[in-house]
Amino acid sequence: MTIAAHPLLTRARELADGLLSPAAERVDREGVPASHIEAVKRSGLLGVSAPVEYGGSAAPVAVVRETAEILAGACCSTWFVQTQHHTPVLTLARTALPVRERLLGPLARGELLSGVAYAHLRSHPRVPVRARRAADGWRFSGTVPWYTGWGLNDMLLLAGVTEDDEALFAFVEAREQPGLRPSEPMRLAALTASRTVSLDLDGLRVPEEAVALRVPFEEWAAADRPKTRNASPAVFGIAEAALKLVEEEYAAPVRARLGEVRRRAYELADHPLPGEHTEERLALRAEAFTLLRTATAAAVVAGGGRAMSLDHRAQRLAREGLFLLVQGQTGESRTAHLKRLAERHPAGG
Repeated sequence: MTIAAHPLLTRARELADGLLSPAAERVDREGVPASHIEAVKRSGLLGVSAPVEYGGSAAPVAVVRETAEILAGACCSTWFVQTQHHTPVLTLARTALPVRERLLGPLARGELLSGVAYAHLRSHPRVPVRARRAADGWRFSGTVPWYTGWGLNDMLLLAGVTEDDEALFAFVEAREQPGLRPSEPMRLAALTASRTVSLDLDGLRVPEEAVALRVPFEEWAAADRPKTRNASPAVFGIAEAALKLVEEEYAAPVRARLGEVRRRAYELADHPLPGEHTEERLALRAEAFTLLRTATAAAVVAGGGRAMSLDHRAQRLAREGLFLLVQGQTGESRTAHLKRLAERHPAGG
């Protein structure tokens, strides 16, 4: 079977063309509806990376990436809600702790949708969320600055730093409860539809059997850093969606360069040593963003004054492109991106 014929890609295209893309501008204004999430759950896409024995597909990484491109290009808000789910699935697939048997099957089969609350770990040594040992398990205190999918997710994978400087990840029901209070949904320049909130944690009780991962912080960080150096498939998906709104004679050169960057970026993402080629990874990530901005700007220009209407696809894609500039950003990737932008416009140039 070729990658293009993989059944999950067929389902992703059917979902994108039949539901997500036609409704994307309305969803952008009104929010991701529960019906979209139910459709994603039924599609089998939530188990794309999950073990087969738990109901998943264990699909090749090329299928995982192309699925992300398809969904992000159709409706970035829906993609962003469901993409949170894959980290909890992979975390459970790699653990031998009891929570695996309780949750991996329901998450792999799409019976439950999980979100994530761990990006704040990347601000270390600052500790926004602290996990402290208690007689009945753990207590979490602090603030999760960003949590996506509130009201849509069934579970959330919450992370904190212990007093022994460990990264601790545990599963919690995604609902207001003693010790966990969400903010009002955030109004954002893009992806307000994704139902993003902050979470106030005040001694949230988490039992030991909910813990999925507990490792020294630096061990977790060493594995996490390479992930933020690679270009996101969503960038290529949105750029391609934007280029479809542009006449081919103008779109073709951008699409050709986008394909080159995509090919090399994915080659490096598959490199057996993720810590190597750091500068090239970051440079390709920045170049992918440059091409995304070019593609979305071209779509706006091609749309003319109509592109300023909230019903027009071009303005939505342009704003979603802005969101991706900072999604998953770290100090390292921010510095590399700013340096790249400055080099393109040297003083006196």
